Amino acid sequence: MRVRLEDVARATGVSPKTVSRVLNEESSVKESTRQKVLAAMESMNYRPSPAARGLAGSRSFLVAMLYDNNDNPASTYLAEVQDGVLDACDAHRYSMMACPLRMRGKDFIRRVDALVYDHDIDGVIMTPPLTDYAPLLDRLKEHGVPHSSISPLQHAGAIGVCMDEQQAAKALVTQLVELGHRRIAHIVGIANHGASRWRMAGYKDALVAAGLPVDPQYVVQGEFTFGSGVLAARELFALPELPTAIFAANDDMAAGVMWAANERGLKVPRDLSVCGFDDTPLATQLWPPLTTVRQPSREMGKLAALQLMELLRGRGPGLLVQVPYALQLRESTSGVP
Repeated sequence: MRVRLEDVARATGVSPKTVSRVLNEESSVKESTRQKVLAAMESMNYRPSPAARGLAGSRSFLVAMLYDNNDNPASTYLAEVQDGVLDACDAHRYSMMACPLRMRGKDFIRRVDALVYDHDIDGVIMTPPLTDYAPLLDRLKEHGVPHSSISPLQHAGAIGVCMDEQQAAKALVTQLVELGHRRIAHIVGIANHGASRWRMAGYKDALVAAGLPVDPQYVVQGEFTFGSGVLAARELFALPELPTAIFAANDDMAAGVMWAANERGLKVPRDLSVCGFDDTPLATQLWPPLTTVRQPSREMGKLAALQLMELLRGRGPGLLVQVPYALQLRESTSGVP
């Protein structure tokens, strides 16, 4: 038979209302009582009814992860972020729905309204570039929907998580300079992404600090996709003087560069050094393994969700947490050929 809330209350010697408060993570419950109730739930294999829990707490215990529909939903970055959000939801008994929104689409406002009214969500977690999209932010504010952001451009008053991507990109390109590279190209991400701006700025900072010119012919637009990395690399390979190193703004585009290099008969890293950004699982699935910046995408998804839940549970205003980056120096980069 299904274990009921009343059964847990009897087993722990507390009232059903106290068990309900533990389920809803209310701060009024003593920690010792909370741990006793949680231990009983685990040992009795108690699974609360989401509907009953929502009615008791006047909440749906549902959060939505929003991403731009122009992004590839199967991308390794989005998959990692989504896994992190799910980790936080599982730990705090929330449900999560993934919701694509088409920026500047004709149905944008309708989709946001449907999200709020049809699903009765408690809050949202946003990924770039939606984190800085004013129509979305205005609509959520109008509806009074709490939200958390991953890598927002504007840090003042933001809740969520960020990383110093500009400094990380500078450190990565500085490594290429120290290896002796002087013709270093950059494949930029989607123009309206904060990540694209920060990584481009870090690329320029490293060149300027080394006394090297920022040559516009070595800066090519990409779209954070494998295919755009291939096309951008072909454009760079058509130059009279080929770059000796290419820094792509994410790992997917770096993989495209390596594919295009092989197409042209260039060996990585003997003829061309290649590096990316994010350190998604793809980076170690390539051969040679990809030099990149580790951005803990899964952990960032988890932290963004946890900060939102802190706000929803009334345990604090929610913070913008900064996570560290780390260079992952692998076999796709070496000295100048």
